[in-house]
Amino acid sequence: MAAKQRDHIERFESSESRMTFTEFMRRFPTNDACLEYLKERFYPAGTECPNPKCRKASKFHRIKGRSAYSCQYCGHHVYPTAGTIFHKSTTSLQLWFWAIYLMSSTRCGLAAKHLEREIGVRYKTAHRMFKQIRTLLDDGGSLSGRVEIDETYMGGRRKGSPAGGRPGPNDSTKPPVLAMAERQGKIKARVVPNVRRASLQPEIRRFVLPSSIIYTDELKSYDLVGREYRRHYRIAHSQGIYIDGHVHVNTVESFFGLVKNGIKGSYRGVSTRYLQYYLDEYAWRWNHKYDGRSMFQTILDQGEKGRLPLPAAP
Repeated sequence: MAAKQRDHIERFESSESRMTFTEFMRRFPTNDACLEYLKERFYPAGTECPNPKCRKASKFHRIKGRSAYSCQYCGHHVYPTAGTIFHKSTTSLQLWFWAIYLMSSTRCGLAAKHLEREIGVRYKTAHRMFKQIRTLLDDGGSLSGRVEIDETYMGGRRKGSPAGGRPGPNDSTKPPVLAMAERQGKIKARVVPNVRRASLQPEIRRFVLPSSIIYTDELKSYDLVGREYRRHYRIAHSQGIYIDGHVHVNTVESFFGLVKNGIKGSYRGVSTRYLQYYLDEYAWRWNHKYDGRSMFQTILDQGEKGRLPLPAAP
C-alpha cells in the first residue's frame, strides 16, 4: 500500500528548512495578503496618522481598488509599499515575495533567467528585481576577535601567470576582491581597485576593530597592518604552508571558493559593475546561515528598517 501523503505544513525534525513552500503559500496566498502584511508591519492598529493635522492613533482601512489605506478619522492615504523596493512596481507583490523566497532558499545563488522562467516576467524585470533585493543584503556592523584577511581575483587565473600563481599588485586583468572574515562569525567582502596597500588598508580600517587579532598571507600590502591591531600573524604560502597551528586564512579562502563556484555554476559570469551586489548576497547568506529564523523573513525585515527610499522598481 502506498504511504499516505502528508497534507499538513509541519516539517520533519531532520529538515533544515525554516520556511517551506507550503508555509509560504499559507501566509501569502494572494497579492492582497502580501499588501496586508506590509500594512500590518508599518501601520498596525493604533499607529499615529502621519497627517500633521490629525496625528491621532488610528486604524487604517483598505481603499477599494487601490494599494492604499486611509485613516479612520481624516481619510489621509498611506501606502505600505512607499519607501520600499516594491514602490511603484507593476509586478505583483506576491511575485516579489516569491522572488525573495527563491533567493533566500538557495545556497549557491539563483540566476535572473531562472526567475524569469519561474514567475513569467521579462528577463530585464527579473534582473532588476534581483538587483533591488540585493540592495537589502549589505550587513552593517564591524568585525572583531580573530579576523582572517585575504584577497583574490574574480574570474579565474591571471593572464600570463603560471597555474596556481598568486595575484600581484600590478595585475589589472581581473577585478580584485578583499574579504575579511571573523572565525565562526561574519564576513565582509569588497571590490577594490587593486591590491596595493593604499587600497586595502582603508577597507580593513573601515570594517575591522583595532582590538582584533589579524591573520593574513605574505602579501607586502599587509606589512604595516600589525601596527594598528592587537596582533598580526602571517602564513607562509610561498613555502607551501597553509596551516600552522592557529595561523591560517582557510575561513576566508573557503568563502572565496563558495563565491567562485557559485558564480561559475549559477551565473556563468558577473560583470565588474555588478560584482559588489553579488558579493553582498554571498556574504549576507554566509552571515545568516546559522540563524534560528528563515532567511526569507530576515530579508523582509531588512527591507523594512527605516523604509528609506530605494531606486524605483520595475
